[in-house]
Amino acid sequence: MREKEFAHQSSVKWNRGGYIDEMATCQDKLGSFVQWLQVNGIQLRGCKIRPCDLGGFGLYSETDNNGGILLVAPLRLAITPMTVLQDPSLGPEYGKLFEEGDVDDRFLMILFLLVERAREDSFWSLYLDMLPSTFGTPLWFTDDEFSELKGTALYHATKLQLKNLKALFTERVKQLAETFLSYVGMPCREIVFEDFLWANSIFWTRALNIPCSQSFVFPSQPPVQLESGCLQENHFNGSASKIATEDTSPARSSYVSDTRDCADIVSEQSSTVWVEGLVPGIDFCNHDPKGKALWEVDDENGSISEVPFSMYLIAGPNVAFAAEEEIRISYGNKGNEELLYLYGFVIENNPDDFIMVHYPKEALQRFDCAELKLQLLEEQKFQLRWLLHTSLLHKRVSSESSLPLEACKKDWSQMSGYSWSGHRKVPYYMDHLIFPEDLMAALRTISMQEDDVHGVISLLTELSESGYRRQPSEEDIKAAIWEVCGNAGALQLLVDLLTTKIMELEEGSGTEANDTALLEGLSTTEFSPKEQQDGLSEHECNIFERKRPMTKNRYSAIVYRRGQKHLACLFLKEAQDALHLSLSEE
Repeated sequence: MREKEFAHQSSVKWNRGGYIDEMATCQDKLGSFVQWLQVNGIQLRGCKIRPCDLGGFGLYSETDNNGGILLVAPLRLAITPMTVLQDPSLGPEYGKLFEEGDVDDRFLMILFLLVERAREDSFWSLYLDMLPSTFGTPLWFTDDEFSELKGTALYHATKLQLKNLKALFTERVKQLAETFLSYVGMPCREIVFEDFLWANSIFWTRALNIPCSQSFVFPSQPPVQLESGCLQENHFNGSASKIATEDTSPARSSYVSDTRDCADIVSEQSSTVWVEGLVPGIDFCNHDPKGKALWEVDDENGSISEVPFSMYLIAGPNVAFAAEEEIRISYGNKGNEELLYLYGFVIENNPDDFIMVHYPKEALQRFDCAELKLQLLEEQKFQLRWLLHTSLLHKRVSSESSLPLEACKKDWSQMSGYSWSGHRKVPYYMDHLIFPEDLMAALRTISMQEDDVHGVISLLTELSESGYRRQPSEEDIKAAIWEVCGNAGALQLLVDLLTTKIMELEEGSGTEANDTALLEGLSTTEFSPKEQQDGLSEHECNIFERKRPMTKNRYSAIVYRRGQKHLACLFLKEAQDALHLSLSEE
């Protein structure tokens, strides 16, 4: 694809992950792969796998299709933890490793993918050869492409992830993989880090969270619970992220708020075991935010698909596919930060975009009463990172600030029954303040001055020493801090945090307008030394640099970065407007 075409193409629909080899070679592979699928029980019912216009492969309707089941894949062909442990050659070795207790099922699956790709006689070779060899996630960026992420949450998260993966490879994976290969007659096969990076990327970009019946996973055993890591929601229903758990990761805690606590949990009500796995055939479905198909899992009788214990792809309600139309699913309502980190693509003007606001705990140590503030934050169970979603902007304080003062006032005395509650009235703009209350309550706590802290402690002491005689609850603490502080300090801190975020995002890359110019191919100006002397700073000249090749990765990074700048500026304007109203009222 030519650079100019790439910069202006529609970005609503993207392919997952990576790039494939030359087309002629891929066509040969495709024919062998489809035959392998059919021999192993996968049914293509009116659909086919073929190359996509943007690279890679996808599922397409063969003829006009008025709905129904499009593809059926028996789950016995899925790569799951059970597949690894039941491997005829290396299953016992994987089992020993698992029984040692210091690896989880994800580690086993990634190691399995790594070993099977290297094996010359692997049953999975035709499938693995069809998968991408490189990816569009930041882990695969060149140094030049990666530099476009500076100032974003993904920049630091990716650096940390890469560091951890390299350490894991050196300390464990390399030796294990080469040892396992020696067991199957390949003692001289050297495994390099790029092999592990490929296997890791295949798992995270393609694994589904599959609800299996207990009788399928444990056909002759009573209910059990496997040890594992956290599971993710499936691609079309979930909002969960597979982002690493370190503090520098981009807002994992908010992504996984509605997921299970651990993997492979047997549901007490439905006897369902949630298993992560790769399902050949179905995992060639690419993403569309308005995907017209979805996958389901059939029961032991094959009641829907006529194939017991299978996953089937089905058209959504009242959906029809035209001949040669690509069949896509939705991976969920995900922002560009998550899409780029996990899958390697972005969506321009993504309606599900967000920015993360983070206040580092260590910053509190520089202020008086730091220990008391930390204690109050812990009592309120606050995480000091918050997602500000695009949807919050639908209710803006600036557009509602003309409401009469008495129209929206509330009395927090309804929340608590002690003497001091409700003395500070809730200002009229609070019903139209777009920022989440957990964010505001945490920032009120952080922004307190020393006198404010002692005032809050005094109010809370009243509860335990007076007739109330009880320990303060979370709501008591929030109400006491509100009574003492109001909103001005919290909003000023939010303005400062957003201002800092914008400065970090713009350092070295300029404003949102500069990113737009890059994407539109307008950054071709090369400034001469004379022009630099005529008032343009070195920073401004670097922004309008010589145009570098607009690779897909660079394009994705700039679209993501521009979206972060755009949202940060909008939320900063809202915070400034709210601060102005707060100061005028308080």
